Amino acid sequence: MSKRRLCIFGEVLFDHFPDGKRVLGGAPFNVAWHLQAFGQWPHFISRVGNDAEGDEIRAAMRDWGMDESGLQTDSERPTGKVMVRFQNAEPCYHIVENCAYDAIDSAAIEESIAALAGGYLYHGSLALRSEPSRNALRQLQAAGPNLVFIDVNLRSPWWQLERVQEMLRSASWVKLNRDELDVLGRDSSGGVLEPSAFMHEYDLRGLLVTLGASGAALHTRDGGPVEVSPQGETDVIDTVGAGDAFASVMILGLVSQWPAQLTLRRAQDFASKIVGRRGATVSDPAFYQPFIEEWKLAYLSPRN
Repeated sequence: MSKRRLCIFGEVLFDHFPDGKRVLGGAPFNVAWHLQAFGQWPHFISRVGNDAEGDEIRAAMRDWGMDESGLQTDSERPTGKVMVRFQNAEPCYHIVENCAYDAIDSAAIEESIAALAGGYLYHGSLALRSEPSRNALRQLQAAGPNLVFIDVNLRSPWWQLERVQEMLRSASWVKLNRDELDVLGRDSSGGVLEPSAFMHEYDLRGLLVTLGASGAALHTRDGGPVEVSPQGETDVIDTVGAGDAFASVMILGLVSQWPAQLTLRRAQDFASKIVGRRGATVSDPAFYQPFIEEWKLAYLSPRN
């Protein structure tokens, strides 16, 4: 494991499914959860309500061995919530507004800033819908992370083009899907930028374009694209969190300095297993064990 910390910033919430089941979620939380299972001990920065669901999140993090020091508590706003429904087997989301993660306090992240200096920062776009959380992120970026990995999630109406473009200009690596690339990658004449031109526009080191059932393509400064597609039959229960699973292994590959093709293959294989489960997180360590053994992940004391 790298001695530089992985800082994960953004929303944590409960996904509520039509069958009444609740599953811990939020893209940054999902990424942090998987990275914890893979021995990386990430520093997760978010905010929960002073309520029963906030208590559940803290308990889940403790049980999973996660670092709670970056998790704030809001006395006024509730813990985040998303109502999930399915249309043609694809998830649709109603994201409840004015939740605790919308008010991540920039005055309460001194420890997070110290953890981040020279390290790695992951964040998405949803938590940036509010000014307080945007200000907190700006402070983290000013700490000088060595690498910034941004996962684009364009959830209407919770994004604005100018803000997402500003966010992209601070990135080292970006993950998005083909539709998001078409929306964000427009030139002055309204045409769609090719991935290489998109990378040049935002001065990126790497661009990961997910292609749904067709796999993914990875573009880097050193070459590309490197492409991968699912292997064999995939038993799909739901696709909630598949992209977060993909992102977590991409980050693991960057930290571990795996070759691009190997990283992409492992990310696809892990995401293909996640879609066979309900929800985005898995609380059974045995689920991760085959990957840990196959990838020969080395474990150190989390504070080393």
